[in-house]
Amino acid sequence: MTLVDTGLAPNTQAQSLAVADKPAQKFVLTLSCGERAGIVQAVTTFLFERGFNIDEHQQFDDGLRQTLHLRTAFSRSSAYSRDKLEEEFRPIADRFGMKFEVHDQTKQRVLVMVSKFGHCLNDLIFRWRGGSLGGDLVLVVSNHETHRAMAEAAGLPFVHIPVTSETKADAERQLLDLIDEHNIDLVVLARYMQVLSNDLCRALEGRAINIHHSFLPGFKGARPYHQAYDRGVKLVGATAHYVTADLDEGPIIEQEVIRVDHTYGPTTLSTVGQDAEALALSRAVRWHCERRVLLDQTSTVVFR
Repeated sequence: MTLVDTGLAPNTQAQSLAVADKPAQKFVLTLSCGERAGIVQAVTTFLFERGFNIDEHQQFDDGLRQTLHLRTAFSRSSAYSRDKLEEEFRPIADRFGMKFEVHDQTKQRVLVMVSKFGHCLNDLIFRWRGGSLGGDLVLVVSNHETHRAMAEAAGLPFVHIPVTSETKADAERQLLDLIDEHNIDLVVLARYMQVLSNDLCRALEGRAINIHHSFLPGFKGARPYHQAYDRGVKLVGATAHYVTADLDEGPIIEQEVIRVDHTYGPTTLSTVGQDAEALALSRAVRWHCERRVLLDQTSTVVFR
């Protein structure tokens, strides 16, 4: 080992190494407001004066709606609380009429709901275990026992909540209790084949994502891929969107489309469709967990 003379006293050198080894404290600021001169300068000056380094900055100026959407990731080595940041930034937000949030580096806790189709759950588990999902899977809830083994093999608790027309209200109360008990930040409907009540949709507004097979034209009801084959579709797609009381009409986060042709039978179309669903859903979950999705009325701004 070669020792390097740093010119520092031993204690000073040790303190310097400790500071260098200390992981940076990371935050994300997201905001939306009306377009106005000086907004970006106000944000960057605020961070500079507090010793933060800007790691990533993205903004979208919506000329049609005359609004600005912004996401800034920033960090510093010394401690600074999220609550203090919010308190100190609020005068700036009030001056510009901003709707803003400050998030720390804590990963979002994710509850996944699934029925009999397991491809999306399997993909989410794979990405979570590989560290690329952006959030932490905490719990799997299902109205069937089909995928208990898959969940438990990944070390995830599995809760079976049967749903019938008579037990639906009680099942949703159980779900809300689990969300509270496990401090869940995001609910993901990974091909969960039950329609949520309006009350539950409102309770989960902005923190529940659904994946839906989408075609041109759209095929509703059972056996959508057989319907697609009968109509000779040329595109198979999937849409990941926020859950709202308006069924399958929530703000869209991500869509995936794969071109097909007349040689694709119903089984092949279903396989291709499952690939599209898994891709669209995993991207939507990751972008949401990384605070890259800003709701804008019935639409979204996604900073990839």
